[in-house]
Amino acid sequence: MAWLLLFVAGLCEVAWAITLKYTEGFTRLWPSVGVFTGGIISVYLLGMASKQLPIGTAYAVWTGIGAVGTALLGIAIFNEPRTALRLGCIALIVAGIIGLRLIPVK
Repeated sequence: MAWLLLFVAGLCEVAWAITLKYTEGFTRLWPSVGVFTGGIISVYLLGMASKQLPIGTAYAVWTGIGAVGTALLGIAIFNEPRTALRLGCIALIVAGIIGLRLIPVK
């Protein structure tokens, strides 16, 4: 259950980070509300997951999901660069997340 909470926390991390682009410097109300709501939910779920997982692992996986998801959506939605080097670096983050997930916790 902790891993599921952590995964959802990571998705919320992606959601608030992408929504940040639409706030226009926090001058638009609803995107700004979305950023704060997504951030609060994300951190709350991270806290819940870290009750059962080592904090170093939980935090690294959480930020990894956020970084990979945000980078991929930036490519898909905002037409950000999709160079081989950039995609390779994203793949390295994914490899790290998988590695941390496969290491026994206790």
